Amino acid sequence: MARAEAPSLRRRAAHHSAERFFFDRFASARFTSLASATSLGGRLGDLAGRSVLLAASSQLTAALALIELDGVARRITILPPDVAPDHLAALIRGAEIDAVVTDLDPPPEALRGIPIRVACAPTLATACDLPAAFAQTEWVMLTSGTTGVPKMVVHDLAGLTAAFVARKPEAGVIWGTYYDIRRYGGLQIFLRAVLGGTSLILSSPGEPVSEHLERLARHGVTHLLGTPTHWRRALMSPEIKKIAPRYVRLSGEIADQTILDALRATFPQAIVSHAFASTEAGVAFEVRDGLAGFPARWIGQARGGVEMKVKNGSLCIRSPRTASRYVGTDMALRDEGGFVDTGDMVELRGDRYVFAGRRGGIINVGGLKVHPEEIEAVINRHPQVRMSLVRGKRSPVTGALVIADVVLKSSGESNDSASRQIGARDHALVEGDILKLCRDALPRHKVPAAISIVPSLDVAATGKLARRES
Repeated sequence: MARAEAPSLRRRAAHHSAERFFFDRFASARFTSLASATSLGGRLGDLAGRSVLLAASSQLTAALALIELDGVARRITILPPDVAPDHLAALIRGAEIDAVVTDLDPPPEALRGIPIRVACAPTLATACDLPAAFAQTEWVMLTSGTTGVPKMVVHDLAGLTAAFVARKPEAGVIWGTYYDIRRYGGLQIFLRAVLGGTSLILSSPGEPVSEHLERLARHGVTHLLGTPTHWRRALMSPEIKKIAPRYVRLSGEIADQTILDALRATFPQAIVSHAFASTEAGVAFEVRDGLAGFPARWIGQARGGVEMKVKNGSLCIRSPRTASRYVGTDMALRDEGGFVDTGDMVELRGDRYVFAGRRGGIINVGGLKVHPEEIEAVINRHPQVRMSLVRGKRSPVTGALVIADVVLKSSGESNDSASRQIGARDHALVEGDILKLCRDALPRHKVPAAISIVPSLDVAATGKLARRES
């Protein structure tokens, strides 16, 4: 599908009259200064028409470089910070990389053979002669698959911004995101800030949740986004009371009713929404009615140019926001009808579709399929549970057993009497209560064989729960 060419990001950033900033944990940069400044040491011209790998150590550095590269580079391949070093060579070959923008010192071995290497920085210097934008740049995003070399997905700026570019910017908006802008979800918010002329508060790896919340409060965040896991961790911190966003959104994982209700109770004046998007399919929809899942009537409708269908239980999307293709592989991105199979499984319950889990994440218990997320949604209803992770454990009898790791709320998190009462019990009694809840709500094969109370759960760089077999 043909798309109209959009003005370059540099031109759009420079268009805003007010000063707008990117903030990270240690520094800030005025991105509206890029009309006459550079973060690339005056070497942007060396990257004209090149297939550029962006390998920056911080989101702030990556943000400035992206604004400069758009419209100048032929292709930008954005390297997330968690890509395995032994995958770099394959990614460089697949994307036909002939230049790299990096601040990694020393650079990984795979980057040293790239013909052109340009240093980037989180600071801006005055530039007298900046090359004009001349091309529609391809934006290449990496999928977040857990095994093998990530797939590389080609977008353009028009498709990446189609979900919001026509919206009128709101006055006084300060965006904040737990997502990394080098992944699809974070990139959406980065682009929205640049095109809307609003400041953006970036997350920083290793930053304690309490410090991040304090920083969000200090800069006056009004619109804040993250995965359900991000939000569950934030709700465990007393500093959550320091922020008062007027817009709260979840995506990247299933938003169950418990987390939606918790955010509504914490931010009663805010719009609380959840959205569905994927690196390949783009943004499909946003739900603002406070309920998990989405209305069944949306299937088969054309809403904002986006169409959805369910095939063998999997949500499929056809959209002008969809990526154009993969690079480095002949794998088809769409089916014959132009739909992308997301691999996210949905189930019809009444007049609503709810998400069951990922097709590749099923636990096989004696030949019966179990979605971990369905069990987690039940466990998370318990008034003393903050978050949970359900996983499979190998069994010689059934193939796998269902195991649940559970993080409890701290004593000060909840004001309801049920939470105070259960919080006073020992872990064995809490585990028993959770098992009873599961037995009452789930078929026998989905009830966990064991529950462990744990202090925390591992979170991947994407902000999602780290799921792995044990």
